[in-house]
Parts: sequence; structure tokens; C-alpha cells
Amino acid sequence: MRRPLVAGNWKMHGTRASVAELVAGLAGLELPESVEAAVIPSFLFTEYVVANLGKRFVVGAQDCAIQSAQGALTGEVASTQLSDVGCSLVLIGHSERRSIIGESDEILAQKFSAALDAGLVPVLCVGESLAQREAGKTLSVIDEQLGSMIAQVGIEAFARAVIAYEPVWAIGTGLTASPQQAQDVHAAIRSRLAGESAEIAQGIRILYGGSVKAANAAELFGMPDIDGGLVGGASLNADEFGAICRAAGS
Repeated sequence: MRRPLVAGNWKMHGTRASVAELVAGLAGLELPESVEAAVIPSFLFTEYVVANLGKRFVVGAQDCAIQSAQGALTGEVASTQLSDVGCSLVLIGHSERRSIIGESDEILAQKFSAALDAGLVPVLCVGESLAQREAGKTLSVIDEQLGSMIAQVGIEAFARAVIAYEPVWAIGTGLTASPQQAQDVHAAIRSRLAGESAEIAQGIRILYGGSVKAANAAELFGMPDIDGGLVGGASLNADEFGAICRAAGS
């Protein structure tokens, strides 16, 4: 039985005051024990969040460097440094980093491996653009993104990973894939992995990310291959995020 995971990606949001308010709200939530809840703040607030929420929430990072060891990479954060401050997981290949920063599959594979080297759970983000979906290329895009990672790190590495399907056209737009559209892609991802290892495919958690809200969470999470959500804007509201977590446990 795969334990649902709901992870809140705070992105580049937060001041000391707003993060303190959000943390206080999250600390007061009643959450189902059957759901693993995670928060992913900006690097700036990681230690504060770990100190104040680390016993009730998994804390993650939004990115890591291509190497696990400390070194001369100005502006980067090593996965071992993230582990040292209390992080347990890290996003790899979020669509904003793929499209805006221009991170390649080769770079993402290095980050994926660096995360594993430090004992972190890599959350590999995959997804298609609106143009790719309209051209009927959704599954081929996902297959290429997964295939590249499998070729570079090996299928066994996915035994310690999470996958997040995030249709790029649904991120921050208010648009959401229908539950069946999301399920179809999740099932295809699991099938792709099963072609390499049935055991890993059955055990891996695949999250949906793309304008997840309390209003649509229960229907999305009710799909057989959707194991939780990677939540963006809604995770900045404690009550909304709590409702999403409860939906995952229902």
C-alpha cells in the first residue's frame, strides 16, 4: 500500500513575517496520520521551518547542486548541506527550472544522483507544455523525460524516489487536468517503469501537480495511480493545505 504524500512547494515566496504566520497555521492543523505531509520552503527559511515544523512535517528543498559534496559552486547548495539542516527530500527538474533556467536531462540526472548520495528522496518532476498536449505528444514527452533519467541513473535508483507529474499548462494558471486525464498519464508513467521493474513501478509514489486545490483534491486523489499532490499556490494557505492533506487521507 503506497502512503499518500502531499508536498507544498512554496516556490520563491515568503518573508520572515509571512513564513512565521504560515508555519504557525500549519502547526495547528489536524492531519491524518495515513498521509505524509511535506513543506518545501525557500532555502532562506529551511532551518526555521525545520525547527518549528520538522516533527510533524517532512521538510524538503526546491533544488540542489549537481554534486553532493561541498565545494566551489557559488550560489549553489549541496545535497549534503540540505541533509545537514534537516531536509528529507528535494525537487528535481521542476518545470520552471527546466524551461526558465534551462536545466538539461544530463544536469537533472547529476542532481538526482547527488540527492540520493546525501540520503535525500529526489522528487522527479515531469510534464508537457500546452503545445505538446495539443499536438498529442503528452505521453511521448513523459516517456522521453523518464527514459533519459532511467538511462543515466538506472531503474534501481527509483526505489528511493518519488515522481511528480505536473502538466506545465496547469501550473499557476488555475487550469487543472481532469482526474481522468491525470490518471491516464500516471498509469502510463507506472507502466513505463514496470517495463524495467514491476516491483519498483508498484511501489513508487506518483504525485499530481497542477493547480491542486481543496475543491478538486479528493477527486484527483481518488484515482488509482495518483498517490498525492505537489501543491503550489494553495500550500501558502495553511487551512487550504490542510484540507488537501485530509482529502488525500479520505
